[in-house]
Amino acid sequence: MKQNDSMTAPDSDLLSLYGETFSSRFLLGTALYHSPQIMCDSIKAASAEIITVGLRRQSPKNKSGEYFWQLIRDTGCRLLPNTAGCKSVKEAVTTAEMSRELFETDWLKLEVIGDDYNLQPDPFLLVEAAEQLIKKGFKVLPYCTDDLMFCQKLLDVGCEVLMPWGAPIGTGIGLMNPYNLKTLRERLPNTPLIIDAGIGAPSQACEAMELGLDAVLLNTAVAKSPQPEVMALAFAQAITAGRFAYRAGLIEKRQTALPSTPVVGQPFWHN
Repeated sequence: MKQNDSMTAPDSDLLSLYGETFSSRFLLGTALYHSPQIMCDSIKAASAEIITVGLRRQSPKNKSGEYFWQLIRDTGCRLLPNTAGCKSVKEAVTTAEMSRELFETDWLKLEVIGDDYNLQPDPFLLVEAAEQLIKKGFKVLPYCTDDLMFCQKLLDVGCEVLMPWGAPIGTGIGLMNPYNLKTLRERLPNTPLIIDAGIGAPSQACEAMELGLDAVLLNTAVAKSPQPEVMALAFAQAITAGRFAYRAGLIEKRQTALPSTPVVGQPFWHN
């Protein structure tokens, strides 16, 4: 992390995804910002090393499109194109291939949406699309739910990273089901898990990291904030705090009080 040397993760705690390592565990989206400059400032404040980008349905030769892509490239971040809005395997695969050509990367955030109301991914189509894209050489990071069996199917077809949601996209609800996320961490100990969608506050991102998830990806909570750069910094520090807390080890919750200064068996001194 770049904002404070004292908060830099040790080399042994780097985030490893598809053979590449990153010091930041904060992935940031590039949509919804009021201006390209605010977007760039927020990426810098977040110390993000991976940013998601969506393929606009326009010619890459469009001048405004060229300007945006150049700004994205100038950040120096690893680009993670996404298939946002795709609802079929064919559409997702086609969009992925176009993204690979445009952005010159085989990394992909794979989305195949099954429901327009809550933007929940379609588990059957997502697995099928992931399998096809992995065979085509893509490094697939699938946006999925927190269902263990669903996640296992994605691993079975070759995904090396999973991106379970915290809540539906853009809701800001936070972690709807911490139990499921904790179960994923326990049952898939060697799989990088990136919480994706539904995070609205730094405290929620911190909670996800305290559960042992490996990173946080979000967009709306920063981009729609009145002060995106400040909010990006807040999230970056919360994610770092949550990671350190997980590594240090949280105390177990109890149903009864336990005095921090026990008096049983201790001598009392009287004048």
